[in-house]
Amino acid sequence: MCRFVLYLGPPLTLGNLITEPSNSLIYQSYQSHEREEPLNGDGFGIAWYVPELSDEPAVFRSISPAWSNRNLRELARVTRSGCILAHVRAATQDATVSEANCHPFTRGRFAFMHNGDVGGFQRIRRKLLDKLSDETFGGIEGTTDSEHVFALFLDHHRAASPLDPAGRMAAALRATIADVLALVRGAGSEEPSYLNIAITDGCCAVVARYTSDPRGRAESLHVTGGRRYTCTGGVCRMVHPSGEHSAAIVSSEPLSDDPGWETVPVNHLVVIGGDRTARIAPLTV
Repeated sequence: MCRFVLYLGPPLTLGNLITEPSNSLIYQSYQSHEREEPLNGDGFGIAWYVPELSDEPAVFRSISPAWSNRNLRELARVTRSGCILAHVRAATQDATVSEANCHPFTRGRFAFMHNGDVGGFQRIRRKLLDKLSDETFGGIEGTTDSEHVFALFLDHHRAASPLDPAGRMAAALRATIADVLALVRGAGSEEPSYLNIAITDGCCAVVARYTSDPRGRAESLHVTGGRRYTCTGGVCRMVHPSGEHSAAIVSSEPLSDDPGWETVPVNHLVVIGGDRTARIAPLTV
């Protein structure tokens, strides 16, 4: 499994999420608190948006562990964005450790990352590929279940009703998860799926905490919101978490000890609209 963090709000440096908090994503890469195995050293990736230059995100990915990558620390120190996705990877189901398999994955204006795995993925991969359009099929570069799920999401998003942007993304993600679970059941696989998935278009975001495990043992996920997130003198906190929101963070683990972090219930969605308010809704499929 993996660890990730998504941020939407006033621009901040990547370091405010990746290096500076007491439980930063780099810290989680070697000492995760909420996984049985604390190491997430099979590569990392960051996607961030600079809307004044492009609607599409920039991406930096590497197969090196995040904790030892000097380029990551230098980039985090000086790069600012109002929409950031960052991911540290622990490869599952014998997936190859390669740059093509590192998250986040991007296509057009979308960025996607996943913590977990699809139960019995190799048994459904061929049928999943058969469901894809030629465009999304041709865009798959790696071998992970995650990138295949992203491709399925893109097709569902294209076919979704023209709701508000966040609502359309949420509907597409629900349909994607339903399709994946139906394929797993159809293949006779009894392996549970763990689908903590984060997707953004740079303006809105949807994050799922889902599992088909009958014990309800989903991967961890937490959310906080407030006026802005700041790191000063080694102390990181969300300013006014109980007041008007203009910033939101969704993370596998709380980044800091400040109040306001909330555990996302199992089988729920976090939907962040253009107002940057994070709303939690049941995820029924």
